[in-house]
Amino acid sequence: MATARGLRHLLTCSRWRRGRGEAPQSRALAAVVPGVSQVDNNSDFLGKRPHRRHPGILHLPCVEVPPALAAAAQFLLLESSMSNVEKQVQALTNYLWSRRLPVEPEELQRRAVHLEEKFLENPDLFQVEEKLREAVLQALRKTTYHWQELSYSESLSLVYMAARLDGGFAAVSRAFHEIRARVPEFQPQTLMDFGSGTGSVTWAAHSAWGQSLREYMCVDSSAAMLVLAEKLLKGGSESGEPYVPGVFFRQFLPVSPKVQFDVVVSAFSLSELPSKADRTELVQTLWRKTSHFLILVENGTKAGHCLLMDARDLVLKGKEKSPSDPRPGFVFAPCPHELPCPQLTASKPLACSFSQAYHCIPFSWNKKKQKEEKFSMVILARGSPEEANRWPRITQPVLKRPRHVHCHLCCPDGHMQHAVITARQHGRYKGCDQN
Repeated sequence: MATARGLRHLLTCSRWRRGRGEAPQSRALAAVVPGVSQVDNNSDFLGKRPHRRHPGILHLPCVEVPPALAAAAQFLLLESSMSNVEKQVQALTNYLWSRRLPVEPEELQRRAVHLEEKFLENPDLFQVEEKLREAVLQALRKTTYHWQELSYSESLSLVYMAARLDGGFAAVSRAFHEIRARVPEFQPQTLMDFGSGTGSVTWAAHSAWGQSLREYMCVDSSAAMLVLAEKLLKGGSESGEPYVPGVFFRQFLPVSPKVQFDVVVSAFSLSELPSKADRTELVQTLWRKTSHFLILVENGTKAGHCLLMDARDLVLKGKEKSPSDPRPGFVFAPCPHELPCPQLTASKPLACSFSQAYHCIPFSWNKKKQKEEKFSMVILARGSPEEANRWPRITQPVLKRPRHVHCHLCCPDGHMQHAVITARQHGRYKGCDQN
């Protein structure tokens, strides 16, 4: 689990040294992993601020959807009089989480050739070419994942709203918090959400930058989803006043290459595209329409993480320049570098994922008041990486032991580091639970 929360304890659960006023674990981090950050931990860069205000701490407390959104969602679900909603929600949740990527045509062709060669080892069984072809096709059907594009009708859109509205809101809120915490002076005026679905990105963006945002462009190929998102903005009706002003809905991306947005978001949409070529084209298009930040969010699985790393590398290595914005791109978060992901090159690849706590919308079947949304994200920005502080990121939960703690760090040099912080070598510290 990639999180900055463990850093909170590594840096804040220590006791101040008397007289010198330094935090021993801050010095310990620089000593154990030399050169991991641009800021010298030995210097007094925090001033008089406590170490719990360290700029590397990006923990977001449990989030809650706006009451107006929760009320509208409950109203629409009751008005629909759908039966077995709880079972449908659970089935859709399981399906979306276990869904795999479609097999690429090249991979399918490779498998077909391999099966044909295997069958030809016994030529007596397949003397007729048609029988051989049928045997190959039958074997492919049994071993290939049958990916299908989801078509969101009015009823399925409501089920998706009940299953994913609050969790999606939590994931995107965490991504927005990363920008707000590190660049508090950033005040976007325009936002585009590709694959907008129920409009959770719009609500999260309004909660984060409602005072500055004046235009929200929601793009989704499903007309039923767009209608549902607009109803949610209007309190569950079709004629009320929208809770968030300046929201526009459309089924296609703006055609003009000159149209850019301060923030562009694609949440849980890359995995819905049928091929790598489609994903490549989309990422390039979204990047051309980005003037400041491009935020990509997917499920916190290995497949979701790999999708984001492919998109990340595509933007970083892309030679295509926008005629209106030639500025290069860099990784704003979570990676502290532009090098290949060490999580994927490890002997046992792991998904780089976050976990964000959120208050559930009080539907009748929600027994828990709080849940955790597990997701992966990457935030790409225009400009130079020197503009951002590159703190190491903790990629797994901090392991606490009686006299030491274990931290697994992704460092700015592109390598993973296993730091062991001990009381004897690095000063005294308090043991505390990871939030």
